[in-house]
Amino acid sequence: MAAWVGRTAVEIAAAVREKRVTPREVVAEHLARIERLDGRVGAFRAVRAEAALAEADEVAARPDLGELALAGVPVAVKDNLGVRGETMRVGSAATPDAPSAADHVTVARLRAAGAVVVGLTNVPELCVFGTTEGVHGTARNPWDVSRTAGGSSGGSAAAVAAGMTPIALGNDGMGSLRIPAANCGLVTLKPGHGVVPAGIGDGDWFGMSENGPLATTVADARLMLSVLADADVTAADGAGALRIAVSVRSPLAGVTVSAPYAGAARDAAGVLMKAGHLVRRADPPYPLSLGVTSLAHWTAGTAVDAATLDARLLTRRTRVHAALGRRFLNGVRAGSAREELRRRLEPFFAEYDVLLTPALARRSPKAGPWHERGWLRNVLANTNYSPMTPPWNLTGWPAMAVPSGTLPSGAPAAVQLVGRPGSEAELLRVAEQLENLRPWRRTASLDRSAR
Repeated sequence: MAAWVGRTAVEIAAAVREKRVTPREVVAEHLARIERLDGRVGAFRAVRAEAALAEADEVAARPDLGELALAGVPVAVKDNLGVRGETMRVGSAATPDAPSAADHVTVARLRAAGAVVVGLTNVPELCVFGTTEGVHGTARNPWDVSRTAGGSSGGSAAAVAAGMTPIALGNDGMGSLRIPAANCGLVTLKPGHGVVPAGIGDGDWFGMSENGPLATTVADARLMLSVLADADVTAADGAGALRIAVSVRSPLAGVTVSAPYAGAARDAAGVLMKAGHLVRRADPPYPLSLGVTSLAHWTAGTAVDAATLDARLLTRRTRVHAALGRRFLNGVRAGSAREELRRRLEPFFAEYDVLLTPALARRSPKAGPWHERGWLRNVLANTNYSPMTPPWNLTGWPAMAVPSGTLPSGAPAAVQLVGRPGSEAELLRVAEQLENLRPWRRTASLDRSAR
């Protein structure tokens, strides 16, 4: 392994600040790994090799180098956020190919902290689905390249899991950070509403979409979140025992959780109980209507994003999704279903500080041309493997995915941590305890599997 590939963002930034390595050396090593491995993984739509090296030199010349939180750290950016001078295609042939005039505010904050953008990562068309494939490429899980990386931040997750960047920027409207993080053995945090600037698409899916970090360690996720957030939400808030509810019940009626993922949640609960937390089995009072509410918001968000695009250039699954969503727009905009869900769940989170669940219901689908398949087949595949994430976009509350154990295939399993508004630091603390007491493998061994 090269000297800096596989190191954490915390380690790289410290070395660059102390001038033990230059930003150019770090970026060049990661670009070489991208060139060697991305043909198998499909993480990137566009790699900024020359621009990234030039920007690495600019970081090295900054007078404030010794103070930069992400000094010289390579970062990948999801292709639905503007990167100055680069096109933003959002996984579609229907989007404009004109370069972005400015960085998205989250990209600007990463760059201000010394990070270097090495490329833009693949997403499903308009970031709709929990698998990542389309006209610009297919993102595969580096732990098992026969499987999708997940979606919609699938390319960003694949880049980090393959060691092509130590951290990546993604976003989450119905699970789009947590689903690929869970597939790829990463840590992520979907922050609560208003913690990190959103500005994703045309209206942030009615305020449900949030930008957040993808990382291999809790420390890296905390560091990146501290750069992205409007205020410091990452400071540790004590070491006392928390009231933790563990639930392996799917929020969506008719969807079951497979034994490996249920087992991952139970094992994590045992770890936290031994750490001194008050852990109890308790299911949130999910309403039977949650499936309909989720579908209405999921499709309506797509209807808004597709409204100004040439429908003839969209894939059929996206057109059907948007057409259904137009029927729900008025009701979704009213916001009453989301407010009712919050009222229903608030008493549960008055009794418990943290909810622990499986992150997924089963392993991700096989990688393939899902964008060429029918709408219903896509929806069923997504719903059956990733029912755990949508409630927390609907409420706007913070939620994490954290690696926990392995699947029978050897790929990572994962759990989800959910908290009340403002509990990001609390969730990070619990995740860090899981990491310390049950460490995980950080990077997929693609080099070894290729031999």
